[in-house]
Amino acid sequence: MSTCAPRACCRPRAPPTLLDITAKIVASAIPFQRIEERYERIPEPVQRRVVYWSFPRDERDICMYSSLARAPPDDHRSLAFCRGLKLLEAGCVESVLQVGFHLSGVVRAPAAVPPCSEPERLYRVTVSFDRCKITGVTCTCEARDIFWCQHVVALALYRIRNADSVRLRVPISETLLQMDRQQLQKFVQYLIAEHHTEVLPTAQRLADEVLQARSAINRICGAPDPTAGPPPDAHHAWHLDEQQVCEQVRAYLLQGTYYNANKQLNSLFSKVREMLRAQDSNGPRMLMLMTEQFLSDPRLLLWRNQNTPMTEKCRQLWEQLGALWVSIVLDPGSNKHHRMQWRHLLDKWSAVEVCPTEDPDYRSFPLYARERERNERDRDRDHRDRDRDRHRDREERDRERVREREERDRERHRERQRREMHSHSESSDEESRPNNYEREYRRASKRLRLHNQRSTPLTPRTVFHKALDAVDISWENDHLKNILGSDEFSDPEKPDKAGASMETTLQPYPKFNELGQPLWHEHLPVVGARIEALRAHGRAPAALRLAVAAGRAMRHRQEVAQQRWHDAGGGEASGSGAACASDSCAGQCDRAKLSLVCAHMDAGACLPCPSPAAPTCALSHSQRCIGRDSRCWTGWTLEAIWCVYECLADACLAPDDQRASPRLHTYIDEEPNTGLPPRYQHVPVAGSKNPEETYLALALEAALLGLGMQRMLPHGLYAQERYCKQEERLISQLQRVEGEAAAGVCARVARALLAGGPSSCLGTKVHPRSAPAHTFARFLFLALLPSDPELAYRVGLRAMRLPMVEEAYSLDGGSAAAGGAGAWHTLQHAEQQQAALASALLGAARGNPSRLRAALAAAQRHVRSAAQLFRLAQDALRHAAPPDAPHHHRDLLAAAFELGLQVLRMTLSAVNWRRREMVRWLVTCATELGLDALLSIMQNWYELFTPTEATGPVAAAAMSHATALRLGLSFEQQEKLSACARTLALQCAAKDPPGCALSALSVCEGSAGAFEAACAAVGGAAARGALASSQLFAVARYMEQRGQPARAMRLATLAMRNLHLHYNQDSHPAIADIHWAVALAHSLGRAELQAMLPLLVKNVQCAPVLSDVLRRCCVAAAGCSRARPPPPRPPTPLRPLLEAALRAYASTTHARLAHISPRHYADFVDFLGKARDTFALAHDGPHQFAALLQEIKLKYKGKKKLMFLVKERFG
Repeated sequence: MSTCAPRACCRPRAPPTLLDITAKIVASAIPFQRIEERYERIPEPVQRRVVYWSFPRDERDICMYSSLARAPPDDHRSLAFCRGLKLLEAGCVESVLQVGFHLSGVVRAPAAVPPCSEPERLYRVTVSFDRCKITGVTCTCEARDIFWCQHVVALALYRIRNADSVRLRVPISETLLQMDRQQLQKFVQYLIAEHHTEVLPTAQRLADEVLQARSAINRICGAPDPTAGPPPDAHHAWHLDEQQVCEQVRAYLLQGTYYNANKQLNSLFSKVREMLRAQDSNGPRMLMLMTEQFLSDPRLLLWRNQNTPMTEKCRQLWEQLGALWVSIVLDPGSNKHHRMQWRHLLDKWSAVEVCPTEDPDYRSFPLYARERERNERDRDRDHRDRDRDRHRDREERDRERVREREERDRERHRERQRREMHSHSESSDEESRPNNYEREYRRASKRLRLHNQRSTPLTPRTVFHKALDAVDISWENDHLKNILGSDEFSDPEKPDKAGASMETTLQPYPKFNELGQPLWHEHLPVVGARIEALRAHGRAPAALRLAVAAGRAMRHRQEVAQQRWHDAGGGEASGSGAACASDSCAGQCDRAKLSLVCAHMDAGACLPCPSPAAPTCALSHSQRCIGRDSRCWTGWTLEAIWCVYECLADACLAPDDQRASPRLHTYIDEEPNTGLPPRYQHVPVAGSKNPEETYLALALEAALLGLGMQRMLPHGLYAQERYCKQEERLISQLQRVEGEAAAGVCARVARALLAGGPSSCLGTKVHPRSAPAHTFARFLFLALLPSDPELAYRVGLRAMRLPMVEEAYSLDGGSAAAGGAGAWHTLQHAEQQQAALASALLGAARGNPSRLRAALAAAQRHVRSAAQLFRLAQDALRHAAPPDAPHHHRDLLAAAFELGLQVLRMTLSAVNWRRREMVRWLVTCATELGLDALLSIMQNWYELFTPTEATGPVAAAAMSHATALRLGLSFEQQEKLSACARTLALQCAAKDPPGCALSALSVCEGSAGAFEAACAAVGGAAARGALASSQLFAVARYMEQRGQPARAMRLATLAMRNLHLHYNQDSHPAIADIHWAVALAHSLGRAELQAMLPLLVKNVQCAPVLSDVLRRCCVAAAGCSRARPPPPRPPTPLRPLLEAALRAYASTTHARLAHISPRHYADFVDFLGKARDTFALAHDGPHQFAALLQEIKLKYKGKKKLMFLVKERFG
């Protein structure tokens, strides 16, 4: 056993006495002051036994407050608990005295190892306790930490292990009662004399107050006694340093996303869970302190102002915080007062401006932007109100003038009528004035009504809103209480109705199944929260019973969904082959049927309310389930499925498994990373009437049904990524379950899902927004393949669909469930999983042509990503032609070739950076398949390749000698393949001359007729201007190498006509081609050179290029070697070239001087040097150069430094 292993606190050698039995109960439950108030005199032996049993008796309680909840195995020795245990075993605890409920002692810390010069020290430790809980600790070591120091641990362990040897005294007040006046006076004087420097001022102050008759001390009956325990109404909890908790959490949060800080915070969360399991009241208290520090994190304000999401590590910590609060408020043992307190706290935290939202992808306006927007809105409203008032005043004045004019007119009219009739008693304005009042009243009422109808923006749900929803969840349902209370709970009337129940329609939400076993129908996230809360508060048996009832209810709902789908006219046949009778419905029939049945396929619901007073389920606060509303419990259903599965699977761990075996300290390392997967065994369900029902089978069935449920893809990047991770995590756990029973459960669930209709992700119809099921289907396929291949392929082929991609990445706008759908951020992950499933289907179909054709058809139909389809084709080729296999699988090789053809068709008109790799791979695959495959891709090249690709790697690979050796072709077959390649080259040259001219000529070299046809095609394209100058020069050089200089000259002439070289392009890549063309013309004769020079003079304005061409032509015309100097003047045919060079130098000189900078002066002087050498070739060249210099000096005399350099160089 390890040195850190706890030992039993008490090993009685004889049966306990009645006094000890009663003292144990009283000491753990009743405050000592209550006993003193009840009885006037308590015998000292009774007091001793009560005080004796009031100290904690379990070392695990000491360890819980002196060590982390999670610690690596190599850090166990550094924990305070282990160090205190070493001090105890080394005999370092001395002078232990227990006076009432007060324990004191001295812990001696031994001297350090010689390299360290730390001497031996003594630490005084005091511990206060009451009702088996340590309520206060002090130590002179002054350690600053959340947990107790090793000295407190050593003293507490000493009291637990050596309880009988500790000196025990009753509370000091009882001792003082036994003293007379003289003894009391002596006691006080000796106490003051012993500690006169510390207690003398306090003693004198108390003596003065006692001597005053009306002092507060004299008005109080009795006196305080610290050794008699705390008062009954005081908070009774284990000692927890709240200040240290706040400081440590604040320090960890300030460290950011460092690994150690996250590890420490996760350990604190685990410590809270440990306290909850022990039903310690410090668990909620510690979590409340942590929450306050989390909300005061300065990074929250920064993220809110910058409108950026928090880091993933920080988000995970906040999610743990919210989940813990859900478990706390769902405590079955909590009362209404506690829940109201938690509601108040959660409401207050949710109202904090920087509180993180429940939706990680929610973005709000920053605080400063919101304030600015509010100010601008108020300012705009003020301006509008001012303009409205001004406009209203103007209109009122206009109306008043009109009213006055009308009043005068009416007065005149009334006067005339009065004179004529003398019978009018009312005037018309008295009738109009009430109408004006009524109009103004209506206008004011309308303004008031519009003001009252302004909709206030809905505040987003925070991470605490789930806990707020959970506050109202009740545990008062009688059916739920019966489920949690006993394994034997069942329907007593079910055996009498068993025969009739098999013939009737299944009820949607019954309380019992056909065997009379209880079911619990509720929204699945609520069920998962209940299970997690029960396990968190140490009620594992009740959680297991609820998980069993929930798993059976999931099975029942699947059966109900399947029956409803068949009753609605659905089924596998109707979904796969049957069509609607009317073509005009455009799928509305299936859509209506889907929406009709999907209304009953949620994760749990409540029965209709029979009366207004009766609740629908355990949630007695309302008539609906928490989570049915879109604003409530917007979490991921996979979390609830994980809770159900984990609760059931933990009951099946093998006794010799590392996780299930009794460990030394489960509170130190809850889940040791041993590197070994857990081992499960089948344990029958307690109280089950089905002897084959085990916890492991039920866990596997519940997980498979939960994963197979059709659910909507969550919104937002973080939500979708988390959904994928949770699915992979759950499937990785399911992969550890092995055996024939597991295969049977997988087969049964797979058949149910295939026939489940819209409630199943493997049903015939799925919603476009439905979450992909490729990862789950691949697991099912691999699990079913050894035992039932046909069923495995049915599952795999059904799950290959990806509706969102197949509907051109658009959602079904006519469906209510698709409203407000966001983007699909994990599309690449879904396509990867789809390709992995297709690869598994193709690889397992090797040797079975019918399955291979079905898998190939499904892949070609449903895989819409070219990259994933190419990966699938590569996998198929790898399965078909493994390197160490002597024979290849022709069917699978043909399937890989078909997939490759589809990939090239998809990427022919789209940009794909792997296109070149795809083309080469297809040629390789066709080579592996044979001659016919190569001929087919070359004959149908326009559907697969671009002309450049067809004349490049495709034609080259077809005509290579390695391909002929690989295929073992005869001479006739080689000629056939070469002829096909030459035909392909000619077609490509005719379709795309710029890209295929040179490669087409290279391919057609072996046939004179094909080569002539290619030359004619290239020449015609060149004449039409379809080829650029660089391409023409390349083809001309090729023709020269082939020994056809005349054709090369014609192509070079065409290239020169299309070439234009400006004065500043002295580094143009075509300069080498110009020199080559001039040399070719000079080698062919004087006529060709004279035809080339006008093109050169016309299209080239670069002076250095012209001078270089002139010098080379002069050297060639004189017939002199390079060692001899060039002639002073060029021959007559080259005079136009010389004049063009001189003009180019003159114009270039002025162009460069217009925008010259001092750092280019040296380059300009060198340029003038080259110009002087060229001017020297002309008859009057020196005079022209001198005139150019004089013009420069006069025109640019302001550039003194440049003129100085020119004068220094040229005089």
